[in-house]
Order: sequence, then C-alpha cells, then structure tokens
Amino acid sequence: MPRQRLTNPRIDAFKPKTESILWDEDMPRLGVRARPSGAKWSKSFLFKGTLDYQNIRVTIGSTDAWTIEAARDEARKFQRWIDEGRDPRDVLREMEEARAAEEAAANAAQEATKREAERNQAPAMDAWRAYLDARRPKWGELTIRDHERVSKEGGKPITRGRKTTEDGMTQPGALRPLLLLPLAQIDAGRVRAWLTDEAAKRPTHAALAFRLLRGFLNWCADRPEYSDQVQPNACASKAVREELPKRAAKDDCLQREQLPLWFEHVRALHNPMHAAYLQALLLTGARREELTGLRWEDVDFQWKSLSIRDKVEGVRTIPLTPYVAGLLRGLKARNDTPPPEYRILHGKRIKNDLDAWEPSPWVFASPTAASGRLQEPRIGHNKALTAAGLPDLTLHGLRRSFGTLAEWVEVPAGIVAQIMGHKPSAIAEKHYRRRPLDLLRQWHTKIEGWILAEAGIVQPVEEQAGLRVVA
Repeated sequence: MPRQRLTNPRIDAFKPKTESILWDEDMPRLGVRARPSGAKWSKSFLFKGTLDYQNIRVTIGSTDAWTIEAARDEARKFQRWIDEGRDPRDVLREMEEARAAEEAAANAAQEATKREAERNQAPAMDAWRAYLDARRPKWGELTIRDHERVSKEGGKPITRGRKTTEDGMTQPGALRPLLLLPLAQIDAGRVRAWLTDEAAKRPTHAALAFRLLRGFLNWCADRPEYSDQVQPNACASKAVREELPKRAAKDDCLQREQLPLWFEHVRALHNPMHAAYLQALLLTGARREELTGLRWEDVDFQWKSLSIRDKVEGVRTIPLTPYVAGLLRGLKARNDTPPPEYRILHGKRIKNDLDAWEPSPWVFASPTAASGRLQEPRIGHNKALTAAGLPDLTLHGLRRSFGTLAEWVEVPAGIVAQIMGHKPSAIAEKHYRRRPLDLLRQWHTKIEGWILAEAGIVQPVEEQAGLRVVA
C-alpha cells in the first residue's frame, strides 16, 4: 500500500479484508498492522528495520493503548539502537530481564524485611526450644528436666501432693512469662522486675530459673541468628544481681544419737519399698535420683557391687554392703514373685492377668507410677520423721549424713568422696589414686557397721567369696 501520514481517522478507516500494514509517511519505519477478526479488526503499531541485511520487526503495542506520536518516538528509539548495531529485540529482552530481576530483588528485600520483623517479634520460646535441642545431648536427665520445668506452660490438674493453688492447676514455669516476650525485649529492666516478683513467691525456683536464663542468653549471644536480638547484659547488671535470692547452704544431717529413732520408724513404714529405699540412701550416700534409677541389671550380688548412673562421671561402681544387700534381696524376692490369681479392688474380686505379668526392671519399682519406678519417697520419709519426733530432714540430708557419720570411723576423705561420687579435690586424688572395689568395700562395710551399731542393729555377716575345699 502507498505510504500515508498516519492519523487517527485513517487508522480507524483502515479495514483491510486480509492482514495488511499501513506505513507512515512521516516515520517510514513505523506502520499499523491490521488483522481481521470477525466483524472487528486487531490493530497495532509495528516497527520494521534492517540490521546486518536482516529484516527486524518489533510490535510496539495496540493502537488503543499507544498514541501516534508515542509510537513514532518508540520507532525512532528502535532505529537509534539499530544505528548503534544493537538488535531492538535483544535490547527489549535485556530490559525485561533487568526489570524482572529488579522486581524480584525488591520482592526478596521486602520478604526479608518481613521475615526479620517476624523474627524480631517471635517469642523467645522459639529460641529456647532451639537451645534445648542443641544442648540436650550434652546434658544429664536432671538438667533437661530443670529446663523443661522452668518453661512449662502450666494450667494442668495437679495429680500429686496437695493442691496448693486456688484452682487446683499447676503453675507456669518461672521463666514462662519472659520466654513469651520477643528475645530483644528481655533486657535488664524486665529481668529485674521478673526476678523481684518470682523471688517473693518461690525464691529457690526463681534462683534456679535465673541461672538457666543466664546460660540461655549467653548461648544466644554466640549464635549468629540470635546475637543481634539478645541483650548481653540482661543478667549481668548489678541491679539484677541484687534481686537474686541468696543461696543458703543447707546443713540438715542425722546426728549420731538420732540414728536409733530414725531406723526404728523408717523400718516400721507400711510401704517396704520406701523403707528399703531410705535405708539404702543413708547407707550408700547416693543421690536421690541415682538410687531411684537403679535397675536390677546394675546389682551384682555375686561380686557385691552396685553400678550407679552418676550425674557427673556417667557410671560409678560402689560396694554392695551386707545390710544393703539384704534389703535388696528382699525386694528382689518380692519383685520376682507373681501376683496372686485374684485381687480385691473397691470391694470386688478381680482376676489378675498372670500371662501378661513380668518382673519389673527397677529395683525400687512402683506399679502405680507412669515411669514404673519410685517417684516420691519423701512422703514415707516425712511420716517417719513425724512419728519419731525428729527435725525436718531432706533426702539430700541423708547423703550429707553419710559423709558426716563416716568421719566417726576415721575413713580417708578420698574413700568417702569416691563412694559418694564427688570429684577428686586434689592432684593426688585425681591422678595418683586408683582404689579397687575391694578396698572401697573394706571401708564402706566399716561405715555401715558403725551406723547400724549406733542404731542398735546387728550387721549381717558377709560371705567371703573365693575358693573353698569340697569333700
């Protein structure tokens, strides 16, 4: 078709029967392409150029969206690119890729900003869970339990002991209010206010929670994902330390003259498991959980030894003294005896499932406990102390009593420390003392014999292992 100066009326009147192009007279590289589509026509501005003897066509846009002058400017720009030796199609593609990359970068930055804001507003409980998961392999059972206890949610029915709360529900852990805040908001002021409130209600628990919080914040300060949020001085300021409850060392201990009354009323307890446990706790000097976690596989009656899972050393082996061995043999006999065929429950005669019965693996077993072992021996101990008229004595006080009463027998301090599982306190003890079990048994038996003698109990005669003549 002959070239004509493009005008809106001419473009509107351009209605060919087949696809055609109306070229502009003012801008020879610009044209309008019309394509019939039923009773209508699809019209768009088109640029045509030549680069390296090859024809180049680029669609500029619809005539409804572009003005004629704007289309001419776009065609001139394309021609300048060709004059520079650049293909307009490549330039447009590069520009589109750059625009898409810029948009993607902007979206990524916006998403990163959003995530950072969410991270800064996330409760410290998320970091606390990550802390527990990271440190769990390096901690003992007691440490793990302490961390879970100070951060527990609470609000569950109290199933053991007296219901000391108004609604009969468990209280949240001491650290729970702080851990529900964003990590960046746990600063010295908040820690001080929290510690003041908690110390007034439960000072011992608050002191424990504070130490665990300090360890948690120190861990966060060393982690790149949390170091920019944590307040490093949250637990270090003098004002916070002044609110920390002072730790008073306990000194509860059985005296020599109290031994007869204590043994008399402990042995008279209705629950033989409690009675055996409390006596073994005093006569071994073990920690509370070390003894409740004792399994029958840890008891060697033949070679007279106990393998105790030490919270410090892992496992320590101590002698099985004659009286304690007798207590455990009694428990072993009870443990290995199947229950009767029938039992009375709420006045009804119920048949026991003897086929499903099997002995408990725990030395101090408890069929009513979820763990299968003794959980709360303090109940029986407090009953015995009340009946005997003795002052309050904790279970750890029995461990302290063992170490104190051993001095009456003039046992070397290193012997007592090794039996109780204390770390060596001197270079000689740490590097130059490797006491065999027989040497420990000799002194341990003397300690047990002296304590029993003071209580008015005859120590069983220990059978001597070794060769004997057979007629």
